[in-house]
Amino acid sequence: MTSKKVIELFYDVVSPYSWLGFEVMCRYRTVWNIELKLRPTFLGGVMQGSGNKPPGLVPNKFLYMTKDLNRLSEYFNVPLRSPSDPFEAMFQKGSLNAMRFVTAVQEKGKGGDEQVERVSRELWRRIWYEDKDITEPASLSEAGIKAGLSDSEIKELLELSNSKEIKNKLKSSTQNALDYGAFGFPLVVCHLNGKPEMFFGSDRFELMAHCIGEKWLGPLPDKPAAKL
Repeated sequence: MTSKKVIELFYDVVSPYSWLGFEVMCRYRTVWNIELKLRPTFLGGVMQGSGNKPPGLVPNKFLYMTKDLNRLSEYFNVPLRSPSDPFEAMFQKGSLNAMRFVTAVQEKGKGGDEQVERVSRELWRRIWYEDKDITEPASLSEAGIKAGLSDSEIKELLELSNSKEIKNKLKSSTQNALDYGAFGFPLVVCHLNGKPEMFFGSDRFELMAHCIGEKWLGPLPDKPAAKL
């Protein structure tokens, strides 16, 4: 078997489209011949660094996004549901504390990115399904508990997430995304023959599969195909 292709997924749990990309890439991790590397990153820093404007700040884009996410939730089988106040959740509260917490989980994690995957998913569920906070320590603790972390682990991670080390690591990941050309999330970077190929958004999987020599089997690759 040929060596696995390295794929980096840059994401932020404040981004619903990132959740879609995250779940799809996690599903294909055992289907395609790839090594998936999760890259928790701060979307706010990417938007500022690239000079981009969030779609939620453009009225027509915001209305479209709401309808679009409902359709995508069903298609990708991801339980997306907009918060009662999306503007507050995304722009006033934001995700800096949450992404520092995820970065701390990755820093202390053992056995790959399994803990990062579980914690990230629980944070997405809180904001994009349960309409709950992801900024307060108690909120991060609840997500950690649901992800299988112990009370002592969570306490250590909360302390670590406020350290200069973790703050700098998140800044570094954000800068790496910008260096690849990021202007939003999700951002998938496929390393092919020593060169990075960037794919933005949650609607480029078929093209990505073509570029890396794999087959796109739809959003649920493990689901048996219907008989005609």
